[in-house]
Amino acid sequence: MKIVVDMNLSPSWIPLLESEGYETRHWGQIGKPYAPDTEIMQWACNHGYAVLTHDLDYGALLFATQATAPSVIQLRIEDVRPHIAGEIVMHALRKTNEQIEQGALITIDVRKSRIHLLPLRRKSVNKSNGNY
Repeated sequence: MKIVVDMNLSPSWIPLLESEGYETRHWGQIGKPYAPDTEIMQWACNHGYAVLTHDLDYGALLFATQATAPSVIQLRIEDVRPHIAGEIVMHALRKTNEQIEQGALITIDVRKSRIHLLPLRRKSVNKSNGNY
């Protein structure tokens, strides 16, 4: 799997991800530091990369566009330094590798990880019991 690390995360994620076999680049090596999220997503999609980010806007973009790619790995962790969050992230990546390859929004948090396959769609309400 190939991962592009967003500007809001340190380039120090690269050695950790590469040590686990992921081909990894930091956006700072590729494009403008202040590029819009849409540009990063387009680049990732065109080059077969998933995006690792601490930015919640990517999920909204995936939903709004109903995109099928790129996969987004979204960290909802307070301290996102690799030596603190690395073990949690690597565990989640190992468990969700197949879904990331297919196209997914993976949300990683200290308590649990959530997987939403792409494209993201609004769930309809079941009027009989109010469940989604």
